[in-house]
Amino acid sequence: MQVPRFDAEAIPVVAIDNHLPAVVSSDLTPDALCRRFSDGSAWTPQDLLEPPFTDRAPTSASVLVTLVMRDRLTVLLTRRAAHLNNHPGQIAFPGGRVDPQDHGPAHTALREAHEEVGLAPHHVIVLGCLPTYRTGSAFDVTPVVGLWSGRQTLQPDRCEVDQIFEVPLDHLMNPGFHRWHEHDWHGLRRRWLSMPYQEPGGDFRFIWGATAGMLRSLYGLLAATMISR
Repeated sequence: MQVPRFDAEAIPVVAIDNHLPAVVSSDLTPDALCRRFSDGSAWTPQDLLEPPFTDRAPTSASVLVTLVMRDRLTVLLTRRAAHLNNHPGQIAFPGGRVDPQDHGPAHTALREAHEEVGLAPHHVIVLGCLPTYRTGSAFDVTPVVGLWSGRQTLQPDRCEVDQIFEVPLDHLMNPGFHRWHEHDWHGLRRRWLSMPYQEPGGDFRFIWGATAGMLRSLYGLLAATMISR
């Protein structure tokens, strides 16, 4: 499989979704999120199929979208180790492929998060799943959303993770920070999202690709709640 390597930050921005409303703060609390995932009301997800790089059969995987219960909710993210074959150095959720002994997407996501960052599964309140996201590298990824108190000390597995950090959820749920990029690869036009974040007095985080796409799915779920009122 030939996966393209390019400097994603250098690809021009072709559109910014600042015409869309940000999710209001009252919908970004633990109680509001629990209600949204339990109410079962219908919404229409955005198309989440990336153009493929390969013709191999898709592999099932899960990631854990961990919402950390700070004064304002944050999202737990990792920077993948630079030596990895797939997506080295990129920002990602903890997660990985489904093992035969796993009992559903949540089991996979919790197991992988424990292996990658040391997050104990019993400390996570699972809210539910977002629609499956198929990556260009042929992974069918189920995002599992959960709440975590943030009180446990995490420890990254250096074989897979270079860094663990958090980004405020309200930043990621504001489409004014959702930027669209386009890139030609072997004659195929690819379109993808980024959600940049500058830490106050700290690092610049370039969240893009599948991670940004799955966060956009969470935005779609929560924005549908606002529209339906």
